[in-house]
Amino acid sequence: MRIHLLPTQLINQIAAGEVVERPSTVVKELLENSFDAGATHITIDIEQSGSRLIKIRDDGCGIVKDDLPLALSRHATSKIANLDDLEHVTSMGFRGEALPSISSVARLTLISRIENAPCAWRVSADGSEQHADPEPDPHPQGTTVEVRDLFYNTPARRKFLKTEKTEFAHIESLLHKLALSRFHIGFTLTHNQKDILKLKPALSEAEQEYRIAGICGSEFINNAVKIDVAASGLQLTGWVSLPTFSRSQPDMQFFYVNGRLIRDKLIAHAIKQAYQDVLFSGRQSVFVLYLTLDPSLVDVNAHPTKQEIRFREGRLVHDFLFSALHRSLAQVRPATNNHDTIDSPFHAESPTGYAAPSAYPLPNTAPAPSYLPTEQTSLPFNVAETVNAYSALHPQDTRGVLSPADTSTMPPLGFAIAHLHDIYILSQTAQGIVLVDAHAAHERITYERLKQQCQQGAIASQPLLLPIKISVSAAEAELVEQQHEFFLSLGFELTRAGLDTIVLRASPALLAGTDVVGLITDVLADINAQGISERIQNLSNELLATIACHSAVRANRRLTITEMNALLRDMEHTERSGQCNHGRPTWVALSKQDLDKFFLRGQ
Repeated sequence: MRIHLLPTQLINQIAAGEVVERPSTVVKELLENSFDAGATHITIDIEQSGSRLIKIRDDGCGIVKDDLPLALSRHATSKIANLDDLEHVTSMGFRGEALPSISSVARLTLISRIENAPCAWRVSADGSEQHADPEPDPHPQGTTVEVRDLFYNTPARRKFLKTEKTEFAHIESLLHKLALSRFHIGFTLTHNQKDILKLKPALSEAEQEYRIAGICGSEFINNAVKIDVAASGLQLTGWVSLPTFSRSQPDMQFFYVNGRLIRDKLIAHAIKQAYQDVLFSGRQSVFVLYLTLDPSLVDVNAHPTKQEIRFREGRLVHDFLFSALHRSLAQVRPATNNHDTIDSPFHAESPTGYAAPSAYPLPNTAPAPSYLPTEQTSLPFNVAETVNAYSALHPQDTRGVLSPADTSTMPPLGFAIAHLHDIYILSQTAQGIVLVDAHAAHERITYERLKQQCQQGAIASQPLLLPIKISVSAAEAELVEQQHEFFLSLGFELTRAGLDTIVLRASPALLAGTDVVGLITDVLADINAQGISERIQNLSNELLATIACHSAVRANRRLTITEMNALLRDMEHTERSGQCNHGRPTWVALSKQDLDKFFLRGQ
């Protein structure tokens, strides 16, 4: 066949194949236009899960009458004008393809009114880019886009739609994600004339947490760490779950870059690494995080849906995210002040004038144990090392039980009362009681001590009796030559001995008996492909964790009151003491109010 130009509507329908996958993608494109228009409230009306009607109305800036037909043309936009704008994108949309693509597979009506205009104007489209003149309309300031009969002219694509329940679930899930990206915007969602969701603008932190609780559940906020870290032109804010609060699936992980919800392998890897030492195997963390950086440092034009991006300084972003989250999680420990409790709003009344969405009833929950970041102190390797010093400060009574003089000076984890079943420490606190798994807690204390020792001094290196020659690629051999000091700092003495050969003359003493050759080749492959590798660190930590596990106090060993209290004090000054090396919780707390409920006191 001869080369020929495609018809306009067919061009738009091909573009629609990238932009319009299902009704929820139509909703996404239209909502992002409303965001860019500066809307403060958006109403979304859905019928038959969007296949019959998608109607989105906002109170944004509106579109000038003469621009309405142009808004329905491909590659027409008000958001960028030149290449420099494309390299500094601050808007959600900028391609100018959404409206013409949608109109090519549906019946679209666009109504808009700008500020101080005598009336609104209406225009309709069928994908042909041949539109009638705009007609007047009484619509208030803002814009309404009405999309009817989606895929009416492409029946093959309509067949790929799932059940009405499934398609609406996609819309609802999308709205949750976008509502978390724009706290200052109110949202109303209806389905088949039934109210589904009403979200008022959330301007204060309490209102923002209330919105998050309505979407992610109140238990998340009750078990979350607030993040606010800035460095090197990057800022990370939001909420991340405590390691002891996790899910089986990554279905509550929301990450936004400059207000845009994204999926990125580099970001996912950094977050996973931050939780690696504290999260139970196979579990997934929960987070709502916002990364803000110069728009010129991120390319949002990497994918048609704009959900995948590229960072110009990927390593910098990765290290910043890992460091911010790793330190924030490490600093979570029992509060150092009994008055510094976190009083969650979700077991009491909601913020004044702020009603909970009816679709998300919030259960009554007890306040979470209070946490407060404190500076880490020098950690004892063995509980027994602190017994004498602690006994001198806290004399025992005739029963061998410590006698705190004043609850206001009582430590966060209180004072031990008993060793239950030779496993659990029962401690009385100012607010109630605490149960501690002695082995798990001591395991974490010992593990952190060992890691600190490794970090403070050079890693011991052990010369090999006979050097080992390792065949690698030329690129990997070049890498060994360039990174000689790096490998030496890790305890490996590696030199290049040819085009594709390296020689190992010494390895870390800690890794004696392991497959160091396989480890080196894997590390080189990682660095060559990704520019980074955590294999050595991970393996070292695994070995340290094993040592800590075997040296921790064992179950069925009776601890004295003094030993138990020494362990509690160590926990209060140990990073990540809320979970053991395997991610299991080390302690739980019950307040006096919780105990009263068990026995129906005051009811």
